[in-house]
Amino acid sequence: MKILTLVRQVPDAEARIKIQGQTVDLDGTTVVIDGMDEYGVEEALRLREGGAQVEEIIALAIGPKRNEDALRTALAMGVDRAIHIETDARYDAVSLSAMVAQVAQQEGAGLILVGGQEADWDSQALGAATAERLGWPQLTWTNELKVEGDTLSGRHDVDDGNESFRASLPAVVTTQQGLNEPRYPTLPNIMKAKKKELRKDDPASYPSQSAVRLVGAEIQTRARRNHMIDGKDPQAAAAELLNLLRNEAKVLA
Repeated sequence: MKILTLVRQVPDAEARIKIQGQTVDLDGTTVVIDGMDEYGVEEALRLREGGAQVEEIIALAIGPKRNEDALRTALAMGVDRAIHIETDARYDAVSLSAMVAQVAQQEGAGLILVGGQEADWDSQALGAATAERLGWPQLTWTNELKVEGDTLSGRHDVDDGNESFRASLPAVVTTQQGLNEPRYPTLPNIMKAKKKELRKDDPASYPSQSAVRLVGAEIQTRARRNHMIDGKDPQAAAAELLNLLRNEAKVLA
């Protein structure tokens, strides 16, 4: 079995984000592998280490040149090789799923691991759309996973708590925090990663017609009020805070 794990690169949660016009300017911003996707990379490695018959683990990134860093991180963690469809085009989750599905078919993947919710899109659609295109079962929000032969089993979160599942491969699985604890790449593995294959593919080889057209964007910003409350008198400070919350912020009735 081959495992295809999708990796995306997003701004670090502690990085300062710059707004340029109606877009987010990432120049000079620290970007990292999406945490949800990192759980997928780690789980692929753990499945192989746990005895599953994994022939190869492939990391896939679709996006601009800076995504190479995310792929190098995946390779240093232990992924066998990587594919980068380098493009500056913006894809919605549904059109992106067409490219992921095509790569999975070409590579003969039997399991696709993708983050349950992308940090930059705040979307949960990619895994479901990919499974629909391939006609494969999908298991979402997994917190436990095991592969035995051609059978996939484990547990995942649902509205009422969590439930156990069992499905036949091939399948699409979305990953989340709690599934595992991703490893840190060691220096020897970082050096080895430089010699691993990182294939560059032309996006024209993966035609994808988007049904969604971006017609505009609005960046939400909020200015600080810079209203300081003198805390020398605790009772007076509390009264002033309540007054501000009730009459200016309108958060108290």
